[in-house]
Amino acid sequence: MKLIVVGASYRTAPVAMLERLAVAAADLPGVLRRLVGEPYVREAVVLSTCNRVEVYAAVTGFHGGLNNICAVLSERAGCAQSDLANHLYVHYDIAAVEHAFRVASGLDSMVVGESQILGQLREAYQTATEADTAGRLLHELMQQALRVGKRAHAETNIDRAGQSVVTAALDVAATHFEGGLAGRAALVVGAGAMGALAVATLSRAGVGSLTVTNRGADRAARLAASYGAKALSIDKLAEGLAEAEVVVAATASPEPVVTHELVRAALALRRSAGDAAAQAPLILLDLAVPRDVEPTVAELPGVVVFDIDRLANALSGGPAAEETAAVAEIVASEVDGFVTWLRGADVAPTVAALRARAEDVVSAELRRLAQRRPDLTDEQRAEVARTVHRVVQRLLHSPTVRVRQLAATPGGDQYAALLRELFDLDVPHTSGADAIPDIGGER
Repeated sequence: MKLIVVGASYRTAPVAMLERLAVAAADLPGVLRRLVGEPYVREAVVLSTCNRVEVYAAVTGFHGGLNNICAVLSERAGCAQSDLANHLYVHYDIAAVEHAFRVASGLDSMVVGESQILGQLREAYQTATEADTAGRLLHELMQQALRVGKRAHAETNIDRAGQSVVTAALDVAATHFEGGLAGRAALVVGAGAMGALAVATLSRAGVGSLTVTNRGADRAARLAASYGAKALSIDKLAEGLAEAEVVVAATASPEPVVTHELVRAALALRRSAGDAAAQAPLILLDLAVPRDVEPTVAELPGVVVFDIDRLANALSGGPAAEETAAVAEIVASEVDGFVTWLRGADVAPTVAALRARAEDVVSAELRRLAQRRPDLTDEQRAEVARTVHRVVQRLLHSPTVRVRQLAATPGGDQYAALLRELFDLDVPHTSGADAIPDIGGER
């Protein structure tokens, strides 16, 4: 089997496409089962965050696996595969391993070096494990990716600034206020992981008032109490928007929570209050995919909306070049180690099939000997059997050890393919016709 990654991110797709591809936590098990139900897909993990949707899969053939995965993604996005193709990237074999390690270490994040992706990757892996769609190959890949991500953060200063999408977004919001966010009224819509991070960051920034709202009132109340904030019922969202100057929206709702009508009503409440806040801009940071803020809200006067698309364009800077280079070096060395394991795992079924074939031949010859020489005693038959087995094992030892060594070299899968061809071996889930010799690149 081979590794493949098929995905779309803030680099390749607009937020409108990402929200069509996004997979809510409750839907993940069903999507995973749909993927492994395809003919060429044996294992699957789906990573869906605010700025990427990726399928990590173990497939029996590149082209068949790619078509299967694209079919599931296009079905989810509700568009033709040809329309979706322009927004997708594909990594195969070694390139898939490198991509997984870069994602885990934060090198591929919108905010380079952010560590939140580690938790998101861990949750994706856990969900696949519970759904029984992660087999030996993806178990190894995910475990190693998480380890590489931790190593990158432990051994370098790539996360020195401690930034995440939330903190970076709030930095962008701060530029719209003289004196930054200190003393400003803030509202957080959503009490999940991203909402909790927003509340903590706003609290440290010294905002004037801090309010939390969520569909689950108890969760909002607990989060608000932890930071001395105020909890607001979701049905009073318009009032909360009227009082706020900066809003962070980060829910898991499949539909917009902050609608055009709600914001228009909030602006009317601000004007009727007649205070200074009515003149201040309302900054909405939409960190959810699918979007929490209805797109037409940005057309309202006095409202500035930053969704993932606009944040990606607004964010600049990042870790120093030497830090990203240090992480890239870690990733490269870890990829080499994983590929060595991968090649060994790849050739193992072929070696096992060769030994099984040898055992079958020995057993057949021993049965033939028993029929031709019924005069042999049990002891004599046992001695002949031991001798033949020893001869076969010694003959197979050097070539099987050598093929494992050669398998770890570039193009090493061809040696296993040659063994299968020479001995006419039937190895399950091996597709020589679909092999791609020039591995390692992006497709």
